Amino acid sequence: MTNHPKAAKTAVLHRMVMPEHTCPYGLKAKDLLERSGYAVEDHHLTTRAETDAFKAAHKVQTTPQVFIGGKRIGGYDDLRRFLGKTVADPKATSYRPVIALFTMTALMAMAASYAVTGSAFTLRAAEWFIGMSMVVLALLKLQNVETFATMFLNYDLLAKRWVPYSYIYPFAEGVAGVLMVAGALTWLSVPIALFIGTIGAVSVFKAVYVDKRELKCACVGGGGNVPLGFISLTENLMMIAMALWMALSAFGMAPHVAQGAA
Repeated sequence: MTNHPKAAKTAVLHRMVMPEHTCPYGLKAKDLLERSGYAVEDHHLTTRAETDAFKAAHKVQTTPQVFIGGKRIGGYDDLRRFLGKTVADPKATSYRPVIALFTMTALMAMAASYAVTGSAFTLRAAEWFIGMSMVVLALLKLQNVETFATMFLNYDLLAKRWVPYSYIYPFAEGVAGVLMVAGALTWLSVPIALFIGTIGAVSVFKAVYVDKRELKCACVGGGGNVPLGFISLTENLMMIAMALWMALSAFGMAPHVAQGAA
């Protein structure tokens, strides 16, 4: 059997390249083909009329369109399937958003600790990690408070009884998180975190582990596909733990590293 070099493979790509718009999926398809060893015959659809005529001629509704060996493969997702690559399901549940979030906030906390103390692994870094996580989680919710509130009302016990709480929650979480990062106004941040964290933990536990409901978590905002469960419970337990820790520190019952200590 003769092994032909990959460069001998040819693909024909038709994609939109207009002065006001270059199709991103067309660029991704071209890049994927080239990385897969195909020589690409790149045909640009430079006007809306030309694009519509191409769609009508090939009886397709979208571009780009890829042809290999005279056979139409389809668009970008179809090309990925043809090449044996995975295609993400936009409706599939995933923990990736929260994994990315907690990874970045942990790195931020360690970086801040290193900048202040010269060590990334300090007690203050752990405190900052929780506070920064709360701030970023609040930020995600605040991107679209209406959507968050709608999802939150599916399971939060207090929000079901008093709807305005679903709008207050992300602001309260953000304020508590900022104050905890600053180590300021403990008398305010601790009660807020304890209140929303406790209600949240009880609500999630009841919905998931008692009622056995399968819901999406509102923890990363209303547009996420993170399943309600362990991650949601962890968010609330982190707030409770941080609030208790800061309360104990305020009364001198736990070690606390003051911000700005060398």
